[in-house]
Amino acid sequence: MKETINNWRFVILLSLTLGLAPFVPEPHIFGKVKWILGGANGMQMMDWFDFFFHGTPFFLLLRLIFLKLRDKFKQDKSILRAK
Repeated sequence: MKETINNWRFVILLSLTLGLAPFVPEPHIFGKVKWILGGANGMQMMDWFDFFFHGTPFFLLLRLIFLKLRDKFKQDKSILRAK
């Protein structure tokens, strides 16, 4: 499981498919985010589940970006200390 959620190709594919589906008339997650930013009036439990379901791939992608940047900064600090 760990290899799957740390696989860049898989997470990007998941974000582009599940995260943005359905594509017409606009990606589903965009509509949910607009609804939440508008106050989330009338959102049911199913709408919140839908938001988290379509948002999870983007969360995983942001997580991978954060981990990559963290590792890069750690490596840069260790190089500077060695000099």
